[in-house]
Amino acid sequence: MVFLNRDKNLQALIDLEITKVSRKEFLKELKVEDYFRGPTKDVDNGPDFWEFGRLLKQKEVYIKITIGMMNKPVICISFHLAERAIEYPYKK
Repeated sequence: MVFLNRDKNLQALIDLEITKVSRKEFLKELKVEDYFRGPTKDVDNGPDFWEFGRLLKQKEVYIKITIGMMNKPVICISFHLAERAIEYPYKK
C-alpha cells in the first residue's frame, strides 16, 4: 500500500496521535459499512477511486483509495479528518 504524503494526510497522523504503521492497519480493517461513495472517475484520467469514513479516537476520518494500476499497490490518496459530515449508505 502506498500513501500520498500530502500535508493534511501527515497532519492527520499528528492530530490522531498514530503512526504510519497504525494507519495501515486501520485501513486493512475497513468494512463495507465504512464505504460511502465510488467508484468515481479520476479527473486526471487516473484509476477510479472509492471513499470511506471511519471513527478513530472519536474523530471521523475521511479516506480515499484507488486500487492503482494493474500489478501495482493500492494507493491511499487521502487520510485526514473529515471536513464535512459523511453519510454512509450501508450503516444501520
